[in-house]
Amino acid sequence: MNYTLNQLHIFLKVVQFQSVTKAAEVLNLTQPAVSIQLKNFQDQFDIPLTEVIGRRIHITDFGHEIALAAENIINQVNAINYKTQAFKGHLTGRLKISVVSTGKYVLPYFLTDFLNTNNGVELNVDVTNKQMVLDSLESNAVDFALVSVLPENMKIEKLDLLQNKLFLVGNKQPELKKNTTAKEMFKQLPLIFREKGSGTRQSMERYLTNKGISVLKKMELTSNEAVKQALIAGLGYSIMPLIGIKNELKNKELQIVPVTGLPMKTNWSIIWLKGKKFSPVADQYINFLKKEKEKIVQSKFSWYEQY
Repeated sequence: MNYTLNQLHIFLKVVQFQSVTKAAEVLNLTQPAVSIQLKNFQDQFDIPLTEVIGRRIHITDFGHEIALAAENIINQVNAINYKTQAFKGHLTGRLKISVVSTGKYVLPYFLTDFLNTNNGVELNVDVTNKQMVLDSLESNAVDFALVSVLPENMKIEKLDLLQNKLFLVGNKQPELKKNTTAKEMFKQLPLIFREKGSGTRQSMERYLTNKGISVLKKMELTSNEAVKQALIAGLGYSIMPLIGIKNELKNKELQIVPVTGLPMKTNWSIIWLKGKKFSPVADQYINFLKKEKEKIVQSKFSWYEQY
């Protein structure tokens, strides 16, 4: 056996996503590079680790066993690195956070100073939709989650970081008759929705329901970026978090459409399971946020207050 840590890491990502393409995307590698390393790893075993049925890759029972062993090996290597740093008096360990997709515009600003101060901390951030974020939190696979809509049936604790504002947005003001009501306006606008499971979609649907608005025309897209591009192209309007459209507003590619009941306001919150026992890294991070969050908001999000 002559496998490398890199091959173990690549194989684990393929197992996690059951997709060479997705693994390559997450690892910032080309698909051929991942395929070659996966083949080189497979060649060291007499029993198949994967099998392709149709166009999908499936992990064999033996492959799952090897994945467990690979994860243990990588964890042991990480433990050696952490102990080396700890021996030098540095905070060490892994910080795991799951983030709803629009939260990628928020979280980095609340991480930079902490990571720069603690070089021994390894960061693992998973950016996905709200349901998968909550699944990761509930299964205790992560330390924290960043959400804009709190879960209703989960015992959690939270720390609010930043107000979340949602506006109706399009690439131009709609041509409407004077004194048109919000209900009448929305009936005339082609609305673009995020996918089911998205916190933004949940907020948008709550607004429409509360206003008694039924929508006839709509499109569904699976990312905030896709919605923005559709809006810029003039395909419709959508209710979007302000945090994700700073540059588009500045460049006048998008504009806010004034409408009764908007903006909706929630909070970007770091949440964790109630009663969770923090690792030293997680404990230091939440204390950092409690101490520094106001300073971060003032220095990085001052533009936010003009809307």
